[in-house]
Amino acid sequence: QVQLAESGGGLVQPGGSLRLSCAASRMSFRFYDLGWYRQAPGKQRELVANISSTGTTEYADSVKGRFTISRDNGKNVAYLQMNSLKPEDTAVYYCKADPPRIWAGQSTWGQGTQVTVSS
Repeated sequence: QVQLAESGGGLVQPGGSLRLSCAASRMSFRFYDLGWYRQAPGKQRELVANISSTGTTEYADSVKGRFTISRDNGKNVAYLQMNSLKPEDTAVYYCKADPPRIWAGQSTWGQGTQVTVSS
């Protein structure tokens, strides 16, 4: 099992950029699939992007072309680079780690980091 800690959130103007980081506690991080989710006030939590242990990525339609998910297995860190930010991107962003299915382990969530896009 991993423990996750998000950082990098803050206040940014529309059109600006921000990079979120998700730091994991275990070296076995490299075997986990990773996802970034977000939850805005009054809204359901939604998937933003994910990256598999083999590097395959996918994105929500709303962020395609603007956000990039990546990982550095040597540092046990996942990133979400967010460009061309919009007010609609305002939310608490969470990192999630999913272990390989053969491990029969549980998913792990971070505590979240606030991103506010406003003038």
